[in-house]
Amino acid sequence: MTKGNSNVYHAVVVIFLEFFAWGLLTTPMLTVLHETFPQHTFLMNGLIQGVKGLLSFMSAPLIGALSDVWGRRTFLLVTVFFTCAPIPLMRLSPWWYFAMISMSGAFSVTFSVIFAYVADVTDERERSTAYGLVSATFAASLVTSPAIGAYLSAWYGDNLVVLVATLIALADICFILLAVPESLPDKMRLNNWGAPISWEQADPFTSLKKVGQDPTVLLICITVFLSYLPEAGQYSSFFLYLRQVINFSSTTIAVFIGVVGILSIVAQTLFLTLLMRTLGNKNTVLLGLGFQILQLAWYGFGSEPWMIWAAGAVAAMSSITFPAVSALVSQSADPDKQGVVQGMITGIRGLCNGLGPALYGFIFFLFNVELNSMDPIQGDFSIDPLPVHGPAERALIPGPPFLLGSCTVVVAFLVALFIPEKRSCPSSPSHLSLTPPPASDEDFEPLLQDSIV
Repeated sequence: MTKGNSNVYHAVVVIFLEFFAWGLLTTPMLTVLHETFPQHTFLMNGLIQGVKGLLSFMSAPLIGALSDVWGRRTFLLVTVFFTCAPIPLMRLSPWWYFAMISMSGAFSVTFSVIFAYVADVTDERERSTAYGLVSATFAASLVTSPAIGAYLSAWYGDNLVVLVATLIALADICFILLAVPESLPDKMRLNNWGAPISWEQADPFTSLKKVGQDPTVLLICITVFLSYLPEAGQYSSFFLYLRQVINFSSTTIAVFIGVVGILSIVAQTLFLTLLMRTLGNKNTVLLGLGFQILQLAWYGFGSEPWMIWAAGAVAAMSSITFPAVSALVSQSADPDKQGVVQGMITGIRGLCNGLGPALYGFIFFLFNVELNSMDPIQGDFSIDPLPVHGPAERALIPGPPFLLGSCTVVVAFLVALFIPEKRSCPSSPSHLSLTPPPASDEDFEPLLQDSIV
C-alpha cells in the first residue's frame, strides 16, 4: 500500500487525529449548545448542521477537481485546518464557534481528499482493503474518544477537553506539513497545471441529473434518499436528544456510543458477510431497512433508558444497509459506469446531510419538544445519575422526527422491493462484503457516521 514515499498509513493518521479531536468534544458540545441556545435548541442545532451539510455538498466536487490539479497534500491541509478551526472557539466565543461550524462546511470534505490520496498510492486490487482500513480507523476514533472526553470533562472540566482537542488538531496539521508527502505524481500535476476546471466538474448536481437514465439506478437512488435522510437528521441531534430529553448522563452517552459502535463494526463485518452469502445483496438491503424502521420507531416512542439501549442494538444491525446498497449498485452497473453511479449515491447522501438536520430541527420545533423546563447543564459536573422521571415521559411521542423517519424508511423499503437483482455477477460474495467504494464516504462528518449510532 505504498507508492514512492506516500503511504496509506499517512491517510490513516490524518483521519484518526481529526475525528479523535472532534469525538472528545461530544460532552462539551452538548453543554455549549444548550447554554448558547436555551430556547429552540433542536431547531438551531438542525439549522447549523444543515447549513454545514449543504455547503459540504456544494463544495465537494470543486475541491476534488482542484486536488487533481494542485495535489492532495495542499487540500488535506486546507480541509483539516478549516474542519478543526472552530474547536478552540468553543469556550472562547460560542457564537463564533457555531458560525464557524456552519461556514466550515465549505471545506469539511476531508474524506473525499483522503480517498483520492489512497487511490493514488494503491493498486486497484488492494484498494478495497485500504479503504476498509481508513473507514475502520474513523470508526475506532469515534468509539474511543467520546468516553475519554466525558471522563476529562467530569473530572477536570470542559476547558481541558477543548484544550486537548485543539492540541490534537494542531498535531494533525503539523503531521500533514512535516510528514505527509504528496501522493499525486508530478507528471499528472504538471499535465493538469493551468488546465481549466469545467463547470461540470464543479457542479454538485451533475451526478444527480443522471439518476433517471437507468430505472434500476433510479430505484436505488430513491431508496438511498428516503433511508439516509432520517439518518442524517438523527446523527445531528441524537446526542443532544439523549442528554436533554431521555436524560442520559454524559458518561452514559459515551458508553452508549462505544457499545453501539462496536456492535456496528461487528455487524458490518461478520454479519454482513454471512448475510450477503446466504440472502444476496437485495435481501440484505431489505433486512437492513427493516432494522432501521424498527430502530427509528423505537427511538420515536422510547421514553425509558432501556428502550434506547435496545434500539441502539437494532441500530447496529441497521448499519449493514449502506454497504449492501453500495454492493448492489456495483452489481447493477456496467464496469465502465461504476464511478458515475457511485457518484450519484454520494451526491444524494451529501444532499441528505444538508436537508436531514434542518428537517429534524424543524420537526422538534413544530412538536414543541423544547428544553426550557430543564435546568441548565453545568460545564463542570460529576458523573450524574439518570433521573427517575424526565420530561420525555409526559409526551406520547417523545421523538416525533424519529417516527417520521421510520415512515420514510417504510416507503424506502417498498421502493427497494422493486429493485431487480442480477443473478450473475463477476464479483464473488466475499468481494461484495468489502467496504464500499470511496465515493460513498465523501460525506462523512464529525460525529455523524453510519457505523456509530
